[in-house]
Amino acid sequence: MARRRWELDALRGLMLVLMFATHLPTKYSIGLGQPLGFVSAAEGFVILSAFMAGMINTRKAEKHGIASMRRSFLRRALEVYGCHVACLLLLFTLIATLGLVFHRDEFVNYLGFYLSQPLTGLWAGILLIYNPPLLDILPLYVMLLLVSPFILSHGIQHGWRGIFVISTLLWFVSQFEFSAWLYQGLVMLTGLPVPFNETGSFETFAWQFLWVFGLWLGSLDARGVLRERKPFPRGVVIAALLTAAIFFIWRHIVGQVPFGENEALNALQDKWHLGPLRMLNFFALLILILHYGERMRQSVPRLRMFEVMGAASLPVFCVHLVMVLLALALLGQNMDHRNDLGDLLLLMGGLFGLYLVAKFALGMKHKPALPT
Repeated sequence: MARRRWELDALRGLMLVLMFATHLPTKYSIGLGQPLGFVSAAEGFVILSAFMAGMINTRKAEKHGIASMRRSFLRRALEVYGCHVACLLLLFTLIATLGLVFHRDEFVNYLGFYLSQPLTGLWAGILLIYNPPLLDILPLYVMLLLVSPFILSHGIQHGWRGIFVISTLLWFVSQFEFSAWLYQGLVMLTGLPVPFNETGSFETFAWQFLWVFGLWLGSLDARGVLRERKPFPRGVVIAALLTAAIFFIWRHIVGQVPFGENEALNALQDKWHLGPLRMLNFFALLILILHYGERMRQSVPRLRMFEVMGAASLPVFCVHLVMVLLALALLGQNMDHRNDLGDLLLLMGGLFGLYLVAKFALGMKHKPALPT
């Protein structure tokens, strides 16, 4: 069995910490959101997950065949789907009840569609059509896992050029509400009662590009191509440094909304559609990670907490969702009545809880089987 890449686990663990810190309703969420520019932890988490899926399943395909690789993707998709449904049912029952009992109006608005149409919300949620905020990334993950064996097998057998042409085209049309147009056509044909704005914030046709790119990088790494690649030209590295620096300074001067109330310009940095400027920011950071990554891996001290959380990313991600939703239902989003120390204790206690979840999940995974 191949050894785990601790640096990948650590990076994924860092993304989980940043997502939790951003989603948890504390006074620290705004400052910790998008700390490196106009790029969030979600982009990093998605491409890392795709990278690891591409790396692991390329090796599986080469060692055991394409059919084995496809079964591996299907098992993972079913596992993620099961976790999503469990979180969804917990939200619709216990957490929704707590929000109503504690009269958190913003939480009631958050679940407005489900509370107004509970049966529709239930079956549409289970079918991955209705996706409340925060519970919309796992359905995206399931869909990407289901198409991944076809993408990866084609890439392995026939190359990636055609895949990237289609993927780039889908990203481009997604900037013009392509999904909304398709969905309205589906509604006209089927009478589907779920409004488009209740299907989730992530634009699938945009985010598939990051996933495809991550699969490709992971496949290259599995074959040793990524490690043997030529270094980036000096001019490319300098351009990436300048670009990343500009976006970093810009983000911390103006906040998380780059162009104020100008919606047309803000669309260029839009998170849900992966706007062009956001992609520029992301790929500048990616070039720097690829260029300096090996030196950083050898010099930066290992943070075991991040590694443990990254190695158990799925249970940690799901429990992070539950913690955040419980905090919203019990405490609400109004933080004016809470002091800084209370918020800090809430954040640190939550992170420690996630670390314990990761330790427990890894312990159960490696627990020896009982003798028969």
